[in-house]
Amino acid sequence: MAMQVMKALQLSDYKKLEIVDLPMPEVGPRDVLVEVRACGICGSDVHGWDGSSGRRIPPLVMGHEATGVVSRVGDQVTRFAPGDRVTFDSTVSCGACGPCRRGQINLCDHRQVLGVSCQEFRRHGAFAEYVVVPENIVYRLPDDLPFEHAALIEAVSIAVHAANRTPVKLGDTAVVVGSGMIGLLCVQAIRLAGCAQVIAVDLSDSKLQIARELGADVTFNPTRDDVVAEIFACTGGQGADVALEVVGATPTVQTAIECTRKGGAVTLVGNLAPKVDLPLQAVVTRELTLLGSCASNGEYPQCIEYLRRGDIRVEPLITAVAPLEEGPSWFQRLYAGEEGAMKVILKPRE
Repeated sequence: MAMQVMKALQLSDYKKLEIVDLPMPEVGPRDVLVEVRACGICGSDVHGWDGSSGRRIPPLVMGHEATGVVSRVGDQVTRFAPGDRVTFDSTVSCGACGPCRRGQINLCDHRQVLGVSCQEFRRHGAFAEYVVVPENIVYRLPDDLPFEHAALIEAVSIAVHAANRTPVKLGDTAVVVGSGMIGLLCVQAIRLAGCAQVIAVDLSDSKLQIARELGADVTFNPTRDDVVAEIFACTGGQGADVALEVVGATPTVQTAIECTRKGGAVTLVGNLAPKVDLPLQAVVTRELTLLGSCASNGEYPQCIEYLRRGDIRVEPLITAVAPLEEGPSWFQRLYAGEEGAMKVILKPRE
């Protein structure tokens, strides 16, 4: 019998993506084979493309923000059948280690990430016609949710998890520092968590415009606004109750801390730089709570429902939907920092 092959977008070398034929993935007893209908290009994929992240060692099929239709299931799979419309978590958790048993699947001791290749593991992702994932990370999609929108559920889940980590009371004021893809989803998620006033901060006016469209009450640009002074003015001189930092760099972490009221909380979502300078005295003397937020922890069903109901909107974030063959050129455009480009979705099969 001839080996079955599929079309895939492979990172063959740093800065070199090509369409290749690869063997179909093997389906284990508890695995689900998904025919991929849409897969988003994540910022981490773009950082992986040039080798700067160290977590996309070639040869590798990247891609972890994906949706599709079940093609085949392993013989021990009970919850899914061929033809089901599904999405899946980007984190492959084991379900058996200490963190998994405590319900913290995002902190799994044996976690792998789809489309990531590092020293510890290599796991092909979803920039391909098919991808195989374990049943425990697969979720069914409603029929009325388009695949292109559902491909953003992984990103939505990061924002919803960050909002769940943040101690919010009804009526609070939140500041979201960084209005990129995840920041714009955080603006919507923290509003749903109960904040009455949401303030967005970014260096790009076009991103702040989208933040306002998606529900930010006020926006500030550090290139011309004294952000901390403006936020204190918006909050009766107190500072914001909570801040979400969605960049991961020293200046933005400092902004988040400086604009938070005494006794408030800062949730750290961005992780661009491995180390930042922390204004320790401000954290200690104002008794701030700092919370890390990593990926998501089982929030997919809620995210699917928020998208279906329109409580979280993703269509303003989608720059383009393109066939897989256009992947190499889109990666170059995103890497070059094309103005206004947010989320690009690739479709392996038309």
